[in-house]
This record gives sequence, structure tokens and C-alpha cells, in this order.
Amino acid sequence: MATTQNTAAFWSETWSLAMQALRANKMRAMLTMLGVIIGSGSIVLVVTVALGGQRYVLSQIEGIGANLVSARVVSSGDAGSLTIEDQITPADLEAVKQGMPQLVSEVAAANALPMTVVVNGQERPVTLVGVTQGFNRIRNLAILHGRYFDSDDMDSRSKVCLLTEDLARRAFPFDDPDGKDIQVGELRFTVIGVFKERTATFGQTEIKQESVIVPFSLLQYYTGTQYFRTLYVLANRSEDIPVVTREVGDILQSRHRAGAQYRVLNSSGILETARQIALALMVVLILIALIALVISGVGIMNIMLVTVTERTREIGIRKAIGATRDAIRYQFLMEAMAISGTGALAGIAIGVAIPVLLNFLIGFIPEAAGITVPVSWISVVLAFVVSCSTGLVFGYLPANRAAGLQPTESLRHE
Repeated sequence: MATTQNTAAFWSETWSLAMQALRANKMRAMLTMLGVIIGSGSIVLVVTVALGGQRYVLSQIEGIGANLVSARVVSSGDAGSLTIEDQITPADLEAVKQGMPQLVSEVAAANALPMTVVVNGQERPVTLVGVTQGFNRIRNLAILHGRYFDSDDMDSRSKVCLLTEDLARRAFPFDDPDGKDIQVGELRFTVIGVFKERTATFGQTEIKQESVIVPFSLLQYYTGTQYFRTLYVLANRSEDIPVVTREVGDILQSRHRAGAQYRVLNSSGILETARQIALALMVVLILIALIALVISGVGIMNIMLVTVTERTREIGIRKAIGATRDAIRYQFLMEAMAISGTGALAGIAIGVAIPVLLNFLIGFIPEAAGITVPVSWISVVLAFVVSCSTGLVFGYLPANRAAGLQPTESLRHE
């Protein structure tokens, strides 16, 4: 019991002396602490930015379709020029749909043609896209108003269309486009809805900024187009993507001439690449923040060395009245730890407050609904541990030097 009380008294006295020394030089302690504040706050913000960027990029890619597989025909040196027999047809779509009923939830296809649309008496270039049933679900289209094509539209070749939001705004700036007619090339269609893509698709779709989508059966009837440019397959589960990708390629290859080649892609590779890039970026940014902490640690060491020199006589007096080397060493280590620990708490508070404030402000922006800036508690713990370790590591040399001073020499120091 006595030993425990003595130990507690020792640490209490050492801590008290360290705090007295810091209070005696408040401005110096605060300036030394500034580097730690910047470094620890940077770690929290760096991880926050990296996580936020990763979450945004992955959500954009997943918006295209996390379980999406796409296929299109490509030219082949062995097969020579592509022929109509090499193209993906409605029969291929049915074969894929019937060939993997347990693995896929949706199969759709599309073909796009450059056309012109008459807007206010002037022609503008647009993309006319013929789509099959289910294209809206696979491409994650948001119907802003109106409706998507139903089975009757597809079967009866109804002369109806949907416009992208930008085209609708340009073609009907003051009117509701639903029920209005629009001329595309030499054809006239009735507008039944307006849509947009929920997320950016990075050029991985036929939909452009100003596009008109129509039933593929209608496009096939008017233009004689008997094939699709792209076939889309939506897998039930992410684990099924490799099998679905392979099966789609095999089905297409088996239904066409041996020399034809088909490029079958999926989004899993893009997702994995995005994750790796985000992780690499986070590591690089954390290393930069750690450099800031190392610089602050060097500042702590320099200031503590100056402090040891200034307090040489005080150290000599303490040793002369019985203070041990450990007592002197621990006192200076506690001063360094107090500087780095307090700086870490202040930096973490700033690093957490900024994302919290941003989330609060984002709440007032309707267009940003659902967007949040994440704060990782791992980054908070990491910032605190690394900052305190910086003070401990860089404070050891000055503390050890102070503990090694000889009392007689120290007392003669002016």
C-alpha cells in the first residue's frame, strides 16, 4: 500500500511540475503546439476527404450498375470486316434471357443513331436511342414526369418517346412536354415522359445530354435496323458476375460465325480499380499529414532542448535536493506529451468540426440531398495516437539530456 501511495505521489508531483513549467511559458507552448494541431487535424481531414471521395466515386460507378454486364461486337483481324451476321440481334437477347434465368434479373438492349430534332424552327443534333423493355431499370433511369414505355408501346410500335431533361427544357421551355409532338428527322413522336440518368455514366451508355428514346420495335420498323449496338445483362448477385460474363460471351460466340469477336465487360473491375485508387490516395495523403507531424515533432524537440538549456540551474537544484534522473526525465517527457496531446485534441476537434459543419450546410441544399461527408473514428484515434507518439519520441532526447546533467555543473550554469 505504501509503495502504491509513493508511486501515485511521484507521478502527481511530476505532472504538477510539468504543468507549472508550461504555464510559465504559455506563448512558447502554444506556438510549439500549433504544428501538432495542424498535423493531427490534417490526418482527420485527409481520411475524411479520401473516404468521402471514395464513397462518391463508388456510388457513381454503382449507379451505372454494380452487377451490370455489357456486350458488343468488335472487329476482328481474323474475321475481317464486320457483317450483319455478326451483330447482336433480338434473338440473341432472348437466348441470353432463356439461358441464365437463375443468374440474371434483367436483360435489355439498345441501339443509337445520330439524328436531328426541330427546335423553334431550327435543327439540332440529337441521339435517337431505340431501347427494349427493362432498359430503364438496367440503366437506372429516373422518370421525372410522365411514364416509361409499357409492353403495349413495345408490341404495337407506338410512335411515342421520352426526352432527356436538357432536351425537354430546350424544346419546350414554357410548356409541359407530355402529350406534345416532336419531330426527329422525318419522324414525329408523341412525348410521354421526361427522364434523366440518376448518376453520371462516364460515357458508358448510349444516352447523351440531348437524347430521344423510343421503343426498339419502332426504330426497327422505320429504319430497318435489325440489331443492337449493346446488350445489357443485370446479374442477381455480385458473386454471379464472373459466371454471367463468361456465359454471355459463350452464348453470343456460339450463335455467330467463328471469326466474330465480342467484348463482354462488367463493372466489378472498375469498382475494384476505384477502391485501389482511393486506398492509394488515402495512404499518400496520410503520409503527407505524417510529414507535418514529424516537422512539428522536430519543433517540439528544438523547443525542449532550448528549455533544458534555460532551466539547467533549476535541474541542478532539483538534483541537489534529491531528485532522481527518472524524475527529471519523466517531467520533461510529460511536458512534451502535454504539448502534443493538447495539440492533438485541438486538431482533432477542428478536423471533426469541419465535416460536421459541412453536413449541416448540405442539409439546406435540396440538390445535395443524401450526400454526407463521413467522419472516420479510426482517423480520430490514429491522429491522437500518432500525435502523442510524436511528442514522446521527439521529447525523449531533450528529456534524456536533462536527466543526464551533473548537479555541480548545472548549479554553476548562468
